[in-house]
Amino acid sequence: MGMSASLDAMWEMPAEKRIFGAVLLFSWTVYLWETFLAQRQRRIYKTTTCVPTELGQIMDAETFEKSRLYQLDKSTFSFWSGLYSEVEGTLILLFGGIPYLWRLSGRFCGYAGFGPEYEITQSLVFLLLATLFSALTGLPWSLYNTFVIEEKHGFNHQTLEFFMKDAIKKFIVTQCILLPVSSLLLYIIKIGGDYFFIYAWLFTLVVSLVLVTIYADYIAPLFDKFTPLPEGKLKQEIEVMAKNIDFPLTKVYVVEGSKRSSHSNAYFYGFFKNKRIVLFDTLLEEYSVLNKDIQEESGMEPRNDGEGDSEEIKAKVKNKKQGCKNEEVLAVLGHELGHWKLGHTVKNIIISQMNSFLCFFLFAVLIGRKELFAAFGFYDCQPTLIGLLIIFQFIFSPYNEVLSFCLTVLSRRFEFQADAFAKKLGKAKDLYSALIKLNKDNLGFPVSDWLFSMWHYSHPPLLERLQALRSTKQD
Repeated sequence: MGMSASLDAMWEMPAEKRIFGAVLLFSWTVYLWETFLAQRQRRIYKTTTCVPTELGQIMDAETFEKSRLYQLDKSTFSFWSGLYSEVEGTLILLFGGIPYLWRLSGRFCGYAGFGPEYEITQSLVFLLLATLFSALTGLPWSLYNTFVIEEKHGFNHQTLEFFMKDAIKKFIVTQCILLPVSSLLLYIIKIGGDYFFIYAWLFTLVVSLVLVTIYADYIAPLFDKFTPLPEGKLKQEIEVMAKNIDFPLTKVYVVEGSKRSSHSNAYFYGFFKNKRIVLFDTLLEEYSVLNKDIQEESGMEPRNDGEGDSEEIKAKVKNKKQGCKNEEVLAVLGHELGHWKLGHTVKNIIISQMNSFLCFFLFAVLIGRKELFAAFGFYDCQPTLIGLLIIFQFIFSPYNEVLSFCLTVLSRRFEFQADAFAKKLGKAKDLYSALIKLNKDNLGFPVSDWLFSMWHYSHPPLLERLQALRSTKQD
C-alpha cells in the first residue's frame, strides 16, 4: 500500500521533477553496482595470497605478491575517487551547478561586450570554465595516483615539474581542439534546419577521422619523443611480417614512454596505404630504461652467459628485467596487426558512427522538450550546448551503460580472434611468453572475479588467453 502510494505521488510530480529524480536514481544505481563489482574483485585480491596451482609455471610468488598489493592499492584509490566523483556530480545537480556556470559564463561575456544573442560565445566560455573546474578538482587525485600509488610500485618516472608542465600542456591542447570543434558543431546545429542531425553527424565523423589521422604525427609528439626504429634485425622482421599480410607499413617508431611510466604498449595508426607502427620503449628489452639501469649499476654490459655478474646484479636482473625479446615483440605486433587484417578497426569505427548517428537523431527528437531543460534548472532559456550535455550525458546514460557492456563483450571476442591470427602466423609460443612478461611488467593480477571480469575486462583474463594459445602452441 505504502509503495503504491509513493509511486502514485511520484507520477503526480511535474515532469521535470520526475526526470531529475530518475537521472539521480540511475546515477547512484550504476555507482552502487560498480562498487558491488569492485568489492567482489577486492575480495579476490585480499584472499588469494598464494599462487594458484594453474599459475605455478607462469608467476613466481614474489611477483604474484607485488601484483596483489599493487591491485589492492589501486582498488582502494578507485573506491575513494569514485565516491568523490559521484558525490561531486550529485551536489552539482542538486545545487544547480550547471545553470550557475551558464549564468557566470554570460556575465563574463557581458564584461567583454557580448550579449545573450551570442550564445555560441557563451557556450565556449562555459566549456572553458567547466573543463578548468574538472581539471582542478581532478588534479589532487591524479597527483596521488602518480606520486603515491604508481611511485610506490615502481611505475612512475615523472618529476613533479614534468607532471605539471604535462598537465598544463594537455589542457591547452584540449582547448585548442575542443573550442573550435564545439563552436562549429553548435553553428551547424543552429543553421542546419530539420535535418541538422545529419550534418552534425557528418561533421563529427570528419573531425574524428582527421584527429585519428593527425594524432600520432602532430599531437602525440607534443608530449612524447618519437624516433624511427633503427635499422636492424627487428625492423627488417617487422617489415617482412607486414609485407606477408599486405599491411601497408610506411614507418616504425619507438616512443619514449619511459619518461612518464614503465607500463608498456604498442599500436598502429593511419588510414589507407599509409600505416605506422608505434612501439613503446618499455616494450623492447634492449630499449628498456630498467634494463639500462641494471647495466649502469653493474658498471659493464651484462654477459650473455651470466658469468661474472654479482649475486646482487643477478637478483636485480631477475626482478627488474623488463620488456620482450624481438621474437616476442613480433608476436605482440602479430596480434595488433590481426586486428587490422580481421577488420576489427573498421568494425569499431562503423559501430561508433552508427551509434553517433542514432544519438544525434534522438537528440533532434528531444531537443524541443522544455521539461528536459527545466529539470536541470533552465526555465527561461534552452541553450544548444546545454541540450547536448543533458541529453548525451544524462538522458542517454542507461543506453550508454548497455552499449558499453556490449562493446566490452565484443572487444574480448576481437582479442581472442587477434590471438588466433598471431597463432596462424606461427607466433603462438612467442605470444604466450610475451603475454606472461607483459603481465609481470605491468603487475597485472591474473585471478579475477567472473562477474567483475565480465563487466569490465575489454581484454580476456590472462589464463583464458594462455589456454587458447596453449591448445595449438608450437613446441
